[in-house]
Amino acid sequence: MAPLTLPQPYSFELSTERFRAFGPDLANLWHEGGLHRVVVGREVRIEAAPGGVEVEPLDPVTEPVVRKLLGLDFDLEGFYAFAASDALLGALAERLAGFRPPLATNPLEALVGAITAQQVSLFAAFAIRNRLVAEYGVRGVHAYAFPTRERLAAAREEELVRLGFSRRKAEYVLGLARSDLDLEALAGLDDDEVRSELVALRGLGEWTADWFLARYLGRPRSWPAGDLALQKAVSRFYFDGRPATAVEVRAIGARFEPFQNLTAHYLLLGMRAP
Repeated sequence: MAPLTLPQPYSFELSTERFRAFGPDLANLWHEGGLHRVVVGREVRIEAAPGGVEVEPLDPVTEPVVRKLLGLDFDLEGFYAFAASDALLGALAERLAGFRPPLATNPLEALVGAITAQQVSLFAAFAIRNRLVAEYGVRGVHAYAFPTRERLAAAREEELVRLGFSRRKAEYVLGLARSDLDLEALAGLDDDEVRSELVALRGLGEWTADWFLARYLGRPRSWPAGDLALQKAVSRFYFDGRPATAVEVRAIGARFEPFQNLTAHYLLLGMRAP
């Protein structure tokens, strides 16, 4: 395995917690202490190492995917300096020091994941998505490559329903796969333009667009105020447990400018991590 040095502090355990918290994710599989993902037909394993991680294989093709998956573009140094001015966020950042939110490396995967998570628990969403990946993806050694857009576009609605999708969500996934939207080109648009492009598709609303900005594009100011888990986290940390409304959560987002995305991820992990 080849070493990949990462900016410190870095906690592999905290940064990969998401891949263990809600059950297995076949496209980003935690297996025997390491994270596995299929990249251009090859299964890549990432595991903890002093000063960063070890990756096999690590080369010019796999390294950019690994860097994105590990959230290396996030400005943690700036975030920690910012968090120090907020007693609650500062304490959370200290407790979770080294946490880098992982990012989706495939825009279709990010959007299909968001569709499956609409109005269901993440445990249920992961289970349904795994069935989709196993049915239409290609298996490596342990993990699966997420299905291609062409493979999903050729699927039938009834097939997705049999995998556990509601009929409406099956329509959304197929509509997305068959649409003319250039998913790769979204990275070149500003936040509002990305939202506009996404919500124009049936089944993709503001919640989906916010999480696409946060978990695929890694945009620093993305703040999914409509997310129920984030509302609960904000309620616990900033409203003394009193249920906060979506309006209140959206308003408090300005307090974390320009680090709303990292703040959201730290608040969410703070709810799960001891």
